[in-house]
Formats: sequence, C-alpha cells, structure tokens
Amino acid sequence: MRHLLLASAMLLPTTAAAQQSPKPEVLLNQVVSEVSQQRIHRDIEKLVSFGTRHTLSSQTDPKRGIGASVRWADAEMKRLGLTTLQICDTVTGRRVPTPTKVCNAVAIQRGTERLNDVVIITGHIDSRVTDVMDFTKDAPGANDDGSGTAAVLEAARVLSKRKFPGTIVYAALSGEEQGLLGGKILADYAKAQGWNVVANLNNDIIGNSCGSDGVCNDRQVRVFSEGPRWQGREELAAQQRSLGGENDAPSRNLSRFLDSLAERLPAIGLDVMQVWRNDRFGRGGDHTEFLNAGYPAVRFSVAVENYNHQHQDLRTENGVEYGDTIDKMDFPYLTKVVKLNVSALAALASAPPPPEPTVEGAVSTNTMVSWLPAEGAKTVVVRWRRTDSNQWQHAMSGEGGCTRGNDGICRGFVSLRGIRVDDWVFGVSSVSANGFESPVASAVPGGAFKPYIAPPPAPAQR
Repeated sequence: MRHLLLASAMLLPTTAAAQQSPKPEVLLNQVVSEVSQQRIHRDIEKLVSFGTRHTLSSQTDPKRGIGASVRWADAEMKRLGLTTLQICDTVTGRRVPTPTKVCNAVAIQRGTERLNDVVIITGHIDSRVTDVMDFTKDAPGANDDGSGTAAVLEAARVLSKRKFPGTIVYAALSGEEQGLLGGKILADYAKAQGWNVVANLNNDIIGNSCGSDGVCNDRQVRVFSEGPRWQGREELAAQQRSLGGENDAPSRNLSRFLDSLAERLPAIGLDVMQVWRNDRFGRGGDHTEFLNAGYPAVRFSVAVENYNHQHQDLRTENGVEYGDTIDKMDFPYLTKVVKLNVSALAALASAPPPPEPTVEGAVSTNTMVSWLPAEGAKTVVVRWRRTDSNQWQHAMSGEGGCTRGNDGICRGFVSLRGIRVDDWVFGVSSVSANGFESPVASAVPGGAFKPYIAPPPAPAQR
C-alpha cells in the first residue's frame, strides 16, 4: 500500500547477524529430517502391548495398565538425559468414582538463555473402550492417543540432541478420557512454577488419514484454536465489544503461526487446516485446561476422523471392524504430523516470546503501535490486516529495543501515517538475532500471550 509508513526511526533492515546465520527454514529442515517413522511405529506397538491404559486400570502391574505405560514413557525420556518427573494428583469426579492417583510422565529440556519461557507438547497416554468406565477390556488406544504420545516421545528424541534458548516440556498425560485430568494437573503445575507458557501443542488423534465414510486426506492436519480468549472473558467482554479481539486470542495467532510454518517447510508435505473453534464440535481435549489457565494452546488432530476406530470395544459387526488398533493407522501421515510438531517446537523455543503490544489512534489519521519488548528480541515485526481479513496482510520491521517514557516504562513504538485505527487490526512479533520469529501478539484486549490479569479497580472518589 502507499502512504503507509513510518514516523519512527526504529525501522531498520535485516540485521547483520541474521544475514550471516543460516535461515531458520534451513535449520528446521535439518531438525525434522531426523524424525523416524520406524521409532514412531515401535512406540505405538509398545503402547498397545499394555493391553489397556485406562486411567482406572492397574497402577502396579508391571506389564498391563496405566501405571506400567506411564513408567515406560518416563523411562524413555529419562534415557535421553532429560530431567523427568511424574506430576501427579489424587482425583475424584464423575468419571473417577473413588480417589485415584493420576500421573503424567513429564520431561523438561531447560533453555540456555530463557529458562522460564516454556513451550509444551502433550499427548494423552490413557485409552478407553465404548464404556468410558470399563477399565478391564483391552483398549489398544493406538491412534487415540498412542499417536499423540508417540509424537511427544519422538519430539524428545530429536530435540534433546540440540540446545534452544527457551525451555521445552514433553508430557504424556493421563486421565484425558476421564475429564481432561492430566491437562489440568500439568497446567496447575506450570502456574505453580511460574512458567511463561508461550504455547501448548496438544496432539490427540493424529495417526489416520481415512474416515469411516471412505473419505481420505493425508495432505492436511487440523489445528483447532479459540477466538476470544476464554480466561478473563468476563472482564474483557466490554473492551472487546469496542476495541475488537473476537478473532485474535493468542491461540488463534498460534494457529496462524503454524499455518505459516507449514507453508515455509514444504518438504514436510503437510498443510494446516485452521479450524476456528476450541475443539471438534461438542468435544474436548487437554489443551482446554491450558486455555482455562490463560496459556495459549491448540489441538492437532487428523483431517478426517474414523469414528469406528475410536472409543469402541474391539469387535466386528456386519463385516465392519471396530476398535482402535494399530493396523488402522497411516504411519507416513503420522510422521508428517510429528515433523510439523517438531519444527514448531524448535521454532518457538528458538524465538523470543511475543511482545505485549497496544495501539492508539482514535480520532486520528495515524496509528501508533507500541509494545513492551520481549527478552531476547533483536527486532520486531509490526503487522496489520483489515478487520474482515483472517490473515495478516502487511508488515514492517522495527527495532527490538525501547524508549523509556514519562511513566518509567520502556516501550518500542512505530507510527503508521495515513492508517486509520478503526479499519485495521494490529499485532507485533519478536525476532531473534538469527531470524526466528515468534507468533504475533495482537494489540487487542486479551491479545497478550501471558494470562490475563484484570487491572486493579480505580480508587474511590472522595
């Protein structure tokens, strides 16, 4: 566009450091080339061998049940040299009639620079049959969610060999089928640890490419994301009515980030189908508990679900086979989804976290975008799009530094001349010295990637 630009001296060309370093796409392609379909297949064979991984099944049997499977996942990650722990809580509820210990197998790969900036990959290790309370029948759970658990383990194997500025957490969650229990346990743990959770990538049913109606699609993966942020929604509602934000929650921008990443890495051979709702129609997954805690989170799931092969007793009726068995999976497709996850984790852990932007310009022909810079940001990218556009349309680069105002707060800023704030949505991303860019944080109420904290009430007038 013409007459857009800039009143700020903060806009600059690509840094020398970024020009000298390999492009992020080169490094990410090197990383994903190490993902092994054979290892993924072996993991799911092992998970199926536990018979059932129902949350209410045995925790002490060495070969069968949830306890044996969680211990195995923990051992697989421990042998990589990662810090591992079983994060547990004792739970009762509608699908847990007696107090039951629910444990997640978690591994932590500490960042080299920003230990508290955390990206988390999750898949649930528990399985079920038709009756969600039946913990005795065989429940192979090959795709739901052996596939997501295998993604967690393979990501750990590939990425643990490298170092990243930010921290990566790998988690095999229990209790999903009984009410998203493992997701809540880990989200609560993240809050207690004070982690700055930049993203949760939740993988649940990512290993088949054909549906029960014969429709097949091995070229796309669905990424589900919420629009207005759920956490803090009551306080944000009035602001969003005036200032926007219906399509700009952090998770929505994380979805856009993943879509762009897949386009930049065509060798993976997978396109992101953005689905703009929290999860499948009327259904849910562990990422919801991260959203409830205020953390950006999305769900990866196959493009086409096969309902005959999930939440089913093993049986054959009228020539139709039911049950979640390994022979119904598409391992080349699953490997592509794992590669996209691995590249996303590497990119997110390499980039600084998103900044915290705000925008001003009411009753003006110009717009001022400002932001609180993120640690590790060498530059930023300011982006904007029409309010009825679903993707960012325009961008400009700026410094990652800041200027201290009269209030003592250091902010970066740029003035967009001839751009009227009424007609656009604005956002800002952080860029590292070697060119890794964060997701965009939108300059709308609730757009920051950190959990929303309501401002204190104004003092009463006397």
